[in-house]
Amino acid sequence: MTRTRFLAAGLLLAAVVPLAACGGGGNNPLDNSSQPAGGSTGGGTAAAGSVKVGSADFPEAALLGEIYAQALEAKGMKVARQFNIGSRETYLKAITGGEVDVLPEYTGSLLNFYDKSASVTKPDEVYAELQKKLPQGLTVLDKSAAEDKNSLVVTKDTASQWSLKAIPDLAAHQGDLTIGAPPEFKTRQQGLVGLKSVYNITPKEFRPLQSQATVEALKNGQVKAANIFSTDPSIAANGFVVLEDPKSLFGSDNVVPLVRSDKADSLKPVLNAVSAKLDTKSLADMVKQVVVDKKDASEVAKTWLASAGLS
Repeated sequence: MTRTRFLAAGLLLAAVVPLAACGGGGNNPLDNSSQPAGGSTGGGTAAAGSVKVGSADFPEAALLGEIYAQALEAKGMKVARQFNIGSRETYLKAITGGEVDVLPEYTGSLLNFYDKSASVTKPDEVYAELQKKLPQGLTVLDKSAAEDKNSLVVTKDTASQWSLKAIPDLAAHQGDLTIGAPPEFKTRQQGLVGLKSVYNITPKEFRPLQSQATVEALKNGQVKAANIFSTDPSIAANGFVVLEDPKSLFGSDNVVPLVRSDKADSLKPVLNAVSAKLDTKSLADMVKQVVVDKKDASEVAKTWLASAGLS
């Protein structure tokens, strides 16, 4: 999915630093020195036969990666953390190449990545179709009830001034519409491509932004609409209006472990148990703790696993 994470600046820094350090000199972006958002590596260099848990480069993904990692460690497995790898285009190369064994994904967005013409939108249908479209060597374990999907949001003032309730309402204001989102939103179906093909909307301007910068741009009027995840605490904190998506451009997006097929049997019992307990309310609350309350992601994960009876 175009997972735009509009999160606190400090966490953005935690997500970016490991990647920035890899920007030149041929350094490996999957170096085990990468740290989870708000936490430590907690494992160091992977021992032979250990499980390598990865994540995308936003706090919720690193938090979910930490939950997976701690759940596996609780069952005696050795775990190496490789969090904040980058966008989907980057971390899928990492898992197909064997640099990581498992990472948290989102059903609808991953399906759309592999099949841009996919039309299913209901959670079970999306999950079933995703299983058919995954490349050889990859599989998904049980999906969770937790969902975090893309959304387009506007400020209350913009919603009032433009009479906005749903995404199609933006069509009448294309000449003044500036959208803020991560760079990949520009070329993805769950982005500008889909806005055009599904809703016939082309904004006047697209501004590639990341995390907290997108929230600030929306608040100060630099953009009129922004692509923000549905669990992002900035929506409630700022009173943003989430536009309805009547044609399900963004579809269902349940959290699901994506694993290398040769690791599936060993990881299935633990990670399926995590998915069975994880719901949207719990996920949103944990994200708030990390992003707004500035709690350490590893401690948030530890507390939730204990409450779920998984530690």
